[in-house]
Formats: sequence, structure tokens, C-alpha cells
Amino acid sequence: MDTQDQNPDTIDMTAQQFYAVGFGHAVHARRYHLGYSQEGLAERAGLHRSYIGVVERGEKNVTLYVATQIAKALGISICELVER
Repeated sequence: MDTQDQNPDTIDMTAQQFYAVGFGHAVHARRYHLGYSQEGLAERAGLHRSYIGVVERGEKNVTLYVATQIAKALGISICELVER
């Protein structure tokens, strides 16, 4: 089975990967709750749509600046987003 298909709790990952996946899940959940498409969120955050997909899949450790832009676009503080 491909590791991308496995539950993140069942595979070995570094702390950075763990946080990237958790952040990505939080972004996706909030975006879905708001009814935004990846493209819509990207436009609001000033990012490319494909970058939002990479973030949501936990494939990228984002900078504090990018995390803040995403949180603002989702209408919450970065603290609220990270706590999810």
C-alpha cells in the first residue's frame, strides 16, 4: 500500500512531517467548512491553487508568512488554525 493512502497515525514520520500533515488537515477542514474551493482559497491568500493542494496533503512545510496568509484567508487567526 502506498504511504499516501495510509492513516498518518499509522506510519512513521518525522516531527516536521507530522506537523505539516496536521496543518494541512486543519486547512482542508476549515476550507471545506467555509465552502471554498482550493482555487478560491488560493486567490484569497495570494497563492497558487496547486500550492494549496500541496499544503493540504502535508507535502510542504509552510513558512510563518504563508501560514498567516492562509489563516487570514480562512477568516481565523494562525493560532486558531494551528490548534485544530
